Amino acid sequence: MPSMTSNPADEKPTFRERLSTMRTGFVVTRRSDPRFLPLIIGVPIVVLVIVEGAFIALGQPWIGLLPAALLALLTALVIFGRRASAAQVQSIEGQPGAAAAVLNTLRGAWITTPAVAFTRKQDFVHRVVGPPGIVLVGEGAPARVGQLLKQERRKLSKVAGEAAIHEVSVGSRDDQVSLPKLQGHLMKLPRSIKPKQVGPLNTRLSAVRQPEMPIPKGPLPYSKKRR
Repeated sequence: MPSMTSNPADEKPTFRERLSTMRTGFVVTRRSDPRFLPLIIGVPIVVLVIVEGAFIALGQPWIGLLPAALLALLTALVIFGRRASAAQVQSIEGQPGAAAAVLNTLRGAWITTPAVAFTRKQDFVHRVVGPPGIVLVGEGAPARVGQLLKQERRKLSKVAGEAAIHEVSVGSRDDQVSLPKLQGHLMKLPRSIKPKQVGPLNTRLSAVRQPEMPIPKGPLPYSKKRR
């Protein structure tokens, strides 16, 4: 059964594995996103025509073929990456541990520790340490998650130092952040520490005793942690 815990070791995928992953992502995205094929075909063609047309106007049509083709390919890859990521998030939305799976894809100076607090009814609080400081992300029933967030905040405030502590509840209510917007929300939070302080802060927080993670019922979304 897949686990929502982060993978401590990063193994670089082979070229064949990357192609297989892209193929799977393409199929899944095409099935769930009706706009995917028109965008990934139409937009690069438009880019190709515009760039090549500019070189034709300059009287150098052959020179423009390569840069036009490369720019069209780059456009297709960007569209594929964004639409595939959105489709993946949509496919796990509502599942226990979905927020942890999204948080584990944060890149750069971010460290995610899933399920630092939880209930037996599969409400979770995940801890993220990054430039904004400490971000506590809760998912589950709003009332229970609110209590978990408050308890975790009180516990970490003793060792947080100068780092700010933010609380985020994932859901569809007005006072919550939807799963597709979760990463963007964290990126917009005001910075309170420098990237080089993230590791030492996470080490201090990890020393705070955490409860043992229960084995939840049903499948959890899988995500490989990227450092």
